Amino acid sequence: MRLTILGCSGSFAGPTSPASSYLVRAEHEGREFCLVLDLGNGSLGALQRHIALEDLDTLMLSHLHPDHFVDVCGLYVTRKYRPSGPYGRRLPVHGPSGTVERLALAYHGVDPQGMGAEFDVRTLVDGAPVEVGPFTVTARRVNHPVEAFGFRVEAGGRVLAYSGDTDTCDALGRLFAGADLVLTDSAFVDGRDEARGIHLSGRRAAEAALAAGGVKRLMLTHIPPWNDRALCREQAAAVWPGEVELAEPDATYEL
Repeated sequence: MRLTILGCSGSFAGPTSPASSYLVRAEHEGREFCLVLDLGNGSLGALQRHIALEDLDTLMLSHLHPDHFVDVCGLYVTRKYRPSGPYGRRLPVHGPSGTVERLALAYHGVDPQGMGAEFDVRTLVDGAPVEVGPFTVTARRVNHPVEAFGFRVEAGGRVLAYSGDTDTCDALGRLFAGADLVLTDSAFVDGRDEARGIHLSGRRAAEAALAAGGVKRLMLTHIPPWNDRALCREQAAAVWPGEVELAEPDATYEL
């Protein structure tokens, strides 16, 4: 299983990275399967540097804030207006309740049937696995002001855990336990951001990974451009016993 960071900027696209989006790939039955977790501002362009859009198998949306889903509007254009004609299948898109309506609202003047001809939208269910080729993806409801999920992606005996946007919650234990790599929200800075129920800080992310047990690698993501990335890492490193990694745009990591 390979993870490519398409975008890791928190809350809005930054000068060096799109907003949240992550490409996960694995070989299965003679071909490569491609799964994308979130598609925030600017990430559709980055995705095209790594795969052909027709090779995308499934899109998973953790929640419906623009920095995690808004480039689905551009993806819709690529599927509806492609000069060579429509694709042979609708793209499965898994998202929170209300995804169909939110997508239609995001694209002014969308067809009366919405994006239903291009996307097969399915509603995420807490704890229910989704099978995509070699991947088993289990969504867990997390702690954010809107309905939001983290994803546990399993393939070939490896586990990638993605927190989505969340503060500390019990679901992180189920997402993170025994993961080969935990990719976690670190938008807040201890000593500056006091609001709770929105995002993790580096320290709280490390605490959650440590409490889950068996986590091999900890990687911080969703860091807004106004944050000092070194400080986010430092706050996590005060808790985490190993190396604290920072997600880097366009980087690919082997699991």
